[in-house]
Amino acid sequence: MNLKRRAVAAAAVLAVASAGLLAVQATAEATQTAPPKRAAACPDLTVSRGWYGENKARLQHLIDAYGHCGDRSHKGGARPVATFDWDNTVIKNDVGDATMFWLLRHGKIRTPQRGDWHTTSRYLTDPAARALTKACPATGTTLPTHRNTARGTACADEILAVYSEGTTTSGEAAFDGFDHRRMEPQYAWLAQLTRGWSTHQVQRFAAAAREENLAAPIGTEQRVGTGEVTGWVRYYDQQRDLIRTLKKAGFDVYVVSASPEPVAEVWARGVGIDARHTIGIRNVTARGKLTAHLKGCGTVADGDDSMITYIDGKRCWINQEVYGVRGAAAEKVQPAAKRQVFAAGDSDTDISFLRDATGLRLVLNRNKNELMCRAYDNGDGRWLINPMFIEPKGEKADPYPCATTGYTDRDGGQGPVRRPDGSVIPDQHDTVFGAPPASATR
Repeated sequence: MNLKRRAVAAAAVLAVASAGLLAVQATAEATQTAPPKRAAACPDLTVSRGWYGENKARLQHLIDAYGHCGDRSHKGGARPVATFDWDNTVIKNDVGDATMFWLLRHGKIRTPQRGDWHTTSRYLTDPAARALTKACPATGTTLPTHRNTARGTACADEILAVYSEGTTTSGEAAFDGFDHRRMEPQYAWLAQLTRGWSTHQVQRFAAAAREENLAAPIGTEQRVGTGEVTGWVRYYDQQRDLIRTLKKAGFDVYVVSASPEPVAEVWARGVGIDARHTIGIRNVTARGKLTAHLKGCGTVADGDDSMITYIDGKRCWINQEVYGVRGAAAEKVQPAAKRQVFAAGDSDTDISFLRDATGLRLVLNRNKNELMCRAYDNGDGRWLINPMFIEPKGEKADPYPCATTGYTDRDGGQGPVRRPDGSVIPDQHDTVFGAPPASATR
């Protein structure tokens, strides 16, 4: 072979080698920069409007990681758990309120046993019992709160004040002596006032209230007694989509509500959550009827009436009903393997079970002090804050009083909000607020 032909051959070999090297480099660079491919069967969130910042993307990442497509999925073991508060978290407004208003408007609250209002709550004060006795004389099986008469409206007004404001119509405290980290007696009182009805009957009442409130235009008010109260409720499309996607990915999804359980069950069906996955305030039953006593959790016995699904009570009920933890242990924080991966809430009533979540914690901002102090402090980077999807609150003018009065003690006193290490969370400014697009309000 002459020198010219050898030079041409060598150049050809060099060109092939160079092309091969470039191809290898290109493949390596593509491997480093291209995002991992997701299987077509991995479920996606489909509603984008209303989500703040990176919240939707972070929720999708959690679903991808812990769902059946992810490397953290519990293949062959326990399914990951997601827990949602209900009122003002999955829906806008309060289904307990909607039911109480319906009961008053239709005269479905029964006269208390022996005419003694103390039998409706162990925490009812003497002034409240006297005011209720005066406004609602025991002359029949049910109270005439549906009648447009002086007697009917006075009775409705007194019950509504005690339930909604925690005071009598004259301003005296209606409840006292309760543990503020385990019990909200106003919430419990609704469940206790369903005494004498069966679970099925209460579900029928709740279903009627649901139909009215979903049909009413946003902003509707209704008359109860002599006052005007909220008359509409809406499901959040974003939360319905999130629940659907979590379930499709293999999560066990629970509702944990401080509304009566029969009421929460009726509403939870609308997002595909069945009765077995709905936890609310549970009445003790007798001869097929609800009583004014409540089921207990942990060390609290049935009928003691001192703990409901409220703050630390929500933790207890999740531990007991979801993870099978009994006795005193149910009231304590469990190891990570026995805690929910995801939790969502909107109020201080949700703070304990939100803190227990090991993956992400979604907070809808309703300007609740302790909750927003912890969410904005975001010590472990797992808190997501989102404005409410319908009629969100604007910016809170003053900082949250985290360092002074943001925390409510068991006796009702106020103090600083502390981190797990005991350090005090400094006051926090409100930074996540504002209205989603108008289309998110329908």
